[in-house]
Amino acid sequence: MFSRPTSITAVDDASIPIPPHVKGRQFRLYNVLMILAMGFGSVSYGYSAGVISQTLGQPSFIRYFKLDKRSDATDIIGLMNSLYQAGGFIGTFCVSFFSDRYGRRAGIAIPSVINIIAGALLAGSVNVGMFIFFRFVSGMAAYWIVSSVPVLMTEIAPPNVRGTLVNIHGALLIFGFALSNWVGYGFYHINQWRAPFAIQCLPSVSLLLVIFWLPESPRWLILKDNIEEAAKVLKKLHTSAEAEVELAQIRTQVEIDRGLQTSYWSMLSKPSYRKRTFMALFVTVGIQMTGPFVINNYGPTLYRGLGFDTNEQLVYQLGWITVAFGGALLSLVAIELVTRPVIIAGGILGSAICLTVEAALVARYATNADDLANPNQAALRAAVAMLFIYIFWFEITVDGGQFVYMGEIFPTHLRAKGISLGMAGLCATNIIWLQVAPLAFETIKWKFYLCFIIPSFLCGAVILIWFPDTRGVPLESIAAIFGDATEPVDSSSYKSQDYEKVDVNNMGKTDNQTTSDHMENV
Repeated sequence: MFSRPTSITAVDDASIPIPPHVKGRQFRLYNVLMILAMGFGSVSYGYSAGVISQTLGQPSFIRYFKLDKRSDATDIIGLMNSLYQAGGFIGTFCVSFFSDRYGRRAGIAIPSVINIIAGALLAGSVNVGMFIFFRFVSGMAAYWIVSSVPVLMTEIAPPNVRGTLVNIHGALLIFGFALSNWVGYGFYHINQWRAPFAIQCLPSVSLLLVIFWLPESPRWLILKDNIEEAAKVLKKLHTSAEAEVELAQIRTQVEIDRGLQTSYWSMLSKPSYRKRTFMALFVTVGIQMTGPFVINNYGPTLYRGLGFDTNEQLVYQLGWITVAFGGALLSLVAIELVTRPVIIAGGILGSAICLTVEAALVARYATNADDLANPNQAALRAAVAMLFIYIFWFEITVDGGQFVYMGEIFPTHLRAKGISLGMAGLCATNIIWLQVAPLAFETIKWKFYLCFIIPSFLCGAVILIWFPDTRGVPLESIAAIFGDATEPVDSSSYKSQDYEKVDVNNMGKTDNQTTSDHMENV
């Protein structure tokens, strides 16, 4: 397939020309604040994707749409989940069109507007057809947002903490999932299912309120020959010495990339691009093979299968996603401790082991009516605990890591397309799993877990053995791993006039005016 360095130390100057980046702190506080501001988009996706799990356990929702009386209720529930992913599949292909043409911020702002509209109309749905349609629209907007945010995060983060800063995206989207469950559980006690969907609008509204203060990607600006503005942005984001090195490196690499192909077809026809595309798809599909969306969206169904009542189902679902958020916070540290292939493969393999134990417990203690008539409470609670361990490990290792890795392996001119393809693979996988899950759990029961376990072991092994590490490597130097041209940059002899004339203390008016003009043009 292709070889990879086993660690960052294996990437020497002969193979990847890395200029002398700053060894210490490379970023300013402003960089972190802007990443956190973008996190409203992450929360927006997480809330939108997660709100359905508590909703499906709401008696008022079930009664309103007559899901307790309809013979096709199982199919309708499957559509509510799978069409959300189908909308997401379409939404991912909007990312490149807007982000590459109008800027990375535009690629975040436009779907935020759509998500607000979808949330409002979900809350106001009067029949099941309307609800399903706007779940589709909501999925399109949410996946458009979740694919656009890491593009900008990746392009403004410095090399030595890029994993941690971009992984904030993963942590905050899980916070969105958790928030939707907390809200859903609260409204369960007042018998109200509409309000949680209305609240879906709030993170997107917050994102639109801060969008004019977000920096545009300096890499996108240089692609558009706006060198001076790129220098301003870099000097605000990063320490002066690091900003100068990055400006030199980005300008050099952009000149190499400028004449290269940028079509989706080139991502399949050119070998080095094809490797990247395969890796992005393999990582996202491999991670979804562990079944996180199935367990999240059908959590109440799983807990009901273990013999727990409605309130217990919702409490366990709430606890499950809260544990997930704890794991996501720890991932901010874990992502930089080991190589990217090790943490991703380890996450997939560890999740598969947890599901293996879960399947064994369900098969032995919760398969037939006799098991639940005389339940082994310790075994059933152990099955719940295993799902908690599963999601805790999953979040520490792979959920945010997939966005970090996809953002790193693609060059600037293909990054939006690359992430969108990876996320399209994620959606396609979930369309299948979420549509068949209700019927599968009802008919083949614990054996359905085998559909996750076997592929997960295979995917984890492939990633561990063959995938290259990108931890700490400057974005413009990663091309060499895939055999593409890079140019060494001697920052000691390169003094950009565009950089030198920037006064970071007098940029507010210029930046805001530039931002406003740019967004008005969009």
